[in-house]
Amino acid sequence: MASDPLQSASSPISLPDPFTSTIPPPRLLTQGAEALIYRTTFLQPSLPCALKYRPPKPYRHPVLDARLTRHRILSEARVLVKCRREGVAVPGVLALEWEAAGGGGWMLMEWIEGRTVKEVLLELRGRREEEQGTGVRVLMEKIGRAIGRLHEVGIVHGDLTTSNLMLRPVGKKAMGSEAANSAADDGEAEIVLIDFGLAVQSLQEEDKGVDLYVLERAFGSTHPEAEEDFKEVLKAYGESYEGAKMVLKRLEEVRMRGRKRSMLG
Repeated sequence: MASDPLQSASSPISLPDPFTSTIPPPRLLTQGAEALIYRTTFLQPSLPCALKYRPPKPYRHPVLDARLTRHRILSEARVLVKCRREGVAVPGVLALEWEAAGGGGWMLMEWIEGRTVKEVLLELRGRREEEQGTGVRVLMEKIGRAIGRLHEVGIVHGDLTTSNLMLRPVGKKAMGSEAANSAADDGEAEIVLIDFGLAVQSLQEEDKGVDLYVLERAFGSTHPEAEEDFKEVLKAYGESYEGAKMVLKRLEEVRMRGRKRSMLG
């Protein structure tokens, strides 16, 4: 939900009401297998928000498709509402509809200004070694604490990557993206978790360990230069809540199973 570099002017899929008459029209940012993300406005043109639209799937039976859409939209909304109630930094839910005209469903969410952790890490790669080290370490600690808080309240994200972690300037939620980027550079920013389409409510250490493993693998593939710094994420995570160290022990078991699968092909 950052100021995305994608500049798609229109969507190949027709949006349902009330988005057919929105001025300016919603701007497509990303398109995945299950949903499309747009930037649009809520109630007034000056209030940006994110629209997640799940279009109908013609290859599914209509009844099954409607049930799946309803389940996925409500599950994601419930997770986001719980996170907000427990003080976890996530986008707020503004409105939703699981039976849109023409099929499919949608959810409107708070727009998050700032940049993704992926963008920040790629930028830090080009800085001086001392400055890079300090910036990366502080960022890793923030990530560890944010995920720790998420797990503490019983939520497992299911798709932790640096693209689903945002840096939002503290106390500047409605500021312009340029100023938001500058504040993030100064380190005065909080981690906001986004894209809870695969999230579940779980207290199981195994589920939380797998969540961390997914993020660790994402760092290894997308940010190999910062892979060594991932230990700072785990250190901050281990200190973030009671029970976190048990999750880290389970992470070791998950890693071992992952290595065995890699060896066996």
